[in-house]
Amino acid sequence: MNTDKSIHIKRGNLEYIKFSNLEKYSDIIEHCFTTRKGGVSSGECLSLNLGFKRNDSRENVEENFSRICGELNIKLSNLVFSDQVHGSSVKVVDEEDRGKGILIKSDIEGYDGLVTNKKDVALVTFYADCVPIFFFDPENRVIGLAHSGWRSTLEQIAATMVDTMMKRFSCNPENVISTIGPSIGLCCFEVGIEVKDKFIKKINWSKNYCLDKDEEKAHINLQGIIKQTLINSGLKKENIFVSNICTKCNNDTFFSHRGDKGKTGNLAAIMQLKGVER
Repeated sequence: MNTDKSIHIKRGNLEYIKFSNLEKYSDIIEHCFTTRKGGVSSGECLSLNLGFKRNDSRENVEENFSRICGELNIKLSNLVFSDQVHGSSVKVVDEEDRGKGILIKSDIEGYDGLVTNKKDVALVTFYADCVPIFFFDPENRVIGLAHSGWRSTLEQIAATMVDTMMKRFSCNPENVISTIGPSIGLCCFEVGIEVKDKFIKKINWSKNYCLDKDEEKAHINLQGIIKQTLINSGLKKENIFVSNICTKCNNDTFFSHRGDKGKTGNLAAIMQLKGVER
């Protein structure tokens, strides 16, 4: 029986999520998925908004990052931001990329996935209903994060990440541990029937994760499709944890594009290999 679980942590007003299958390796990696609680932002971005492209001041976002990074003991200068375009490209980053997106202008453009084997390089991807996917190979000490909205799920970015880890770092998929974090669930991810048809045309087996509502609308289980994509890529079923947390159902805790009708902030997935600088 799989006993993996999401761990909701509260430190004063600050709240964030960890995952037990990754937390087992807390001597090697640091990770979290943020909530909307514990920051200084106001209005539609209340309160721990981590998106610079939202309706918020840069000063607020920087302070919010300082708070969560201080809690995780990660330096702001270690952060590397993705520049998400709802695609399937994965970027290998290293020490030279640290600070890009927060302290210096980033030249990382067109990537929804980040991967590294370098210590003190903190990967950051952003969310407001899309699916965060965490990757960790404890044998080769490689980490990855992928932002998987419906388009990236259709393009199977999860498989691209596994392929990148194999080719660039000689990872064995059977050793890779993955967490599929909070995102919009089957319950709330309603799309036009044309989106469902795209999935079935490109990924035939995805029909098992689609539920027709009527002749014009359907619901899609993105988390389920991603899990099966990971299994098809060689990960062991027991090494994949699905949070089964819907961000729209819980948009008092999480920013949700649909739940907040587009006026919202950004959550972040953060992951770093620990180094000697603690």
